[in-house]
Parts: sequence; structure tokens; C-alpha cells
Amino acid sequence: MHTPIPSTSVDTELEVQLFGQPLTHGTLPRWAPFATLAAAIVVGIVLDDIGLAIGVAAVAAVAFYAATIYLWSRTVEGHRKAKDRVLTTVVTSAFLLALLPLVSMVITVVQNGIQRLDTEFLSFSMRSIVGEGGGAYHAILGTLIITGLAALISVPIGMLCAIYLVEYGGGKLAKAITFFVDVMTGIPSIVAGLFAYALFALLFGPGVRMGIMGAIALSVLMIPIVVRSTEEMLKLVPNELREAAYALAVPKWRMITKVVLPTALAGIATGVTLAIARIIGETAPLLITVGITTGVNMNPFDGRMSALPVFSYYEYIRTGIHTAASQDRAWTAALILIIIVMLLNLAARLISRLFAPKTRA
Repeated sequence: MHTPIPSTSVDTELEVQLFGQPLTHGTLPRWAPFATLAAAIVVGIVLDDIGLAIGVAAVAAVAFYAATIYLWSRTVEGHRKAKDRVLTTVVTSAFLLALLPLVSMVITVVQNGIQRLDTEFLSFSMRSIVGEGGGAYHAILGTLIITGLAALISVPIGMLCAIYLVEYGGGKLAKAITFFVDVMTGIPSIVAGLFAYALFALLFGPGVRMGIMGAIALSVLMIPIVVRSTEEMLKLVPNELREAAYALAVPKWRMITKVVLPTALAGIATGVTLAIARIIGETAPLLITVGITTGVNMNPFDGRMSALPVFSYYEYIRTGIHTAASQDRAWTAALILIIIVMLLNLAARLISRLFAPKTRA
């Protein structure tokens, strides 16, 4: 009697003929990557102990992990899965390498700035302070005022520009606006500061310093970000919603305000929040336009103001017998700025979730 050949054997022979090897293999145990990683860490520690630089030891450890997991996976799973594991190792290593400077920066700022992060630093200014003590209360207020004015200028202009480009544009004017928005996106921040200073110098004379100047300089940097983020969010609104509104004889302006904007509100709010986080740490424009002061100035239209980036810069470069105290204040101001940016990013995430359109009843 003829014995039938199992279908699995036929499939395997066909896979060998087509691809040169069977496509089905064994699988590494779940603990294999972790065991290989532990061995790679041990190799890196040993190389570091014998005198190699920590960077060289880390690269050698990654190479050891990639080679080991490749050979092991090739033996058990085949070369396709082995290549996949090596590529995953390379991508993960590149991500960790890119993340390393950020983590290092945050750790350094926290270590140097946590010492002066107290109630005195948050509630006192630098008026009449020469050595130790004082705080950045005036700089925190200045940062909030200047950034708030910049957002007040940029958000309406950016949103209206984006609405025109998506809902009305299409001719030469729209192309020109798109071109200038792209150009403004790449403008160095110092150029924005020089523009604001030149504008106010023509109106009030040379040497003028005001908070509103800094707000206008920051708005030059913020407007293209708002335009781009709002434009992309408006493009994501399905055209079916617009057509349904037109079918009900709704005017275009009302369709935009009642259908398009509410649907894209979550993304627009997130983009605006991230744009504020982007400009709040700018130093160069504020050095030129706002200057520095040691006291509280709540009026952005009269006299110099202080901001956290400028305060941190001037405190860090200060020399003399009180250099250590000044640098402590500089690090703490930088830490507060990082905390504010982090809170803005968290607020963007929260806004995105709260205002996201509800797709279920």
C-alpha cells in the first residue's frame, strides 16, 4: 500500500525549493534576550574595569549582544529571524543613544538646581541682593507674562491663517503664505529678536527695552508652529462632515465654526500648547528685546522685564566672590524652566484626551 507523504513535509520541501530554506523554525526561549543582555552588561563592566573608556565599553557590549543573539537565533530560528533580532538591537541602541543626552541633561540640572528650589527662591526677587539669597520670582512672572502675550498674539493669527489655507486657499496667495510660513519656521531666534528691536527702535528710539518687544519676538517664532499644527489638524477632519453640513444649507463660516473647529479642537489645542513649550525657553530674543532687571515689573509696556532664560544666563556668567551662589540660582532657574515645559507637555496630553471627538455613544 502506498504511504501518503505528510503535508508538512511537502510544504517544507516547497519552501526549500522557493526560498532555499524552510520558513518555519524553532523559537528562542523567552529568557534568551534577557540572558544575552545580562551577559553583555557583564562584558561592558569588565571592559570598563580594565581601563577602556565607558563609551568604548558600551559599544563593545552592544556588539557582543548583537553577535550573540544573531548566532543563537540563526541556529535555532533561521537567518530571517536572526536578522530581525539584529535590526531590533540596532534600532533600540540608536534610541537609547539619542535618549542618553536628554537623561544626562535632566539629571545634571536636577542635581545642581534642587538645592535652591525652596520657598525663598519662588517668592523673592533679586532686588538689593548681592551675595547669597534672593530668588527668581520676578523672572517667573516675567516669563509667564511675556509668553502669555506671545500666545495671545500668535494663536489667533496662526489659526486664522491655517483656516484660510485649508478652507479657502488655493491660489497664488495661499502658495505665498505657505512659502513664508516655511521660511519663518527656519528663522534663527536671534533674527526674531533683532526684528522686534528694530521695529520698536524706529517707534521709540534706540535703547528701548519692554516686555511687549519680547512677546512680539517670540510670536514670530510661534506663529509658523501654530499655523502648521492647526493646518494638519484641519486636514484630518473628514470631508464627509463638511459635505453633510453643506447638504443642510449651512453657510461655510458656520460650518467651519460649528463642525470643523470642534472636531479638530483637541489637536489644535495640543499643537498650541507644544508651541508655547517650544518658545518659553528662548533666550537670544529676550536678551535683545527685554533685557534684565532685579525687581518685579508687571507692566510689559513700560521698562525692562526679567525672564527665566535670561535670568539663568546672567546668573551663570556672573563672576566675583559670589560666583557659587549665582550659579546655584542659575541651575535652579533652569530646573524651574524644565518643570514648566514638562507641565505644558503633560497639559497637551490631557487636552488631547479631554477634547478628542467622541466616536462612541
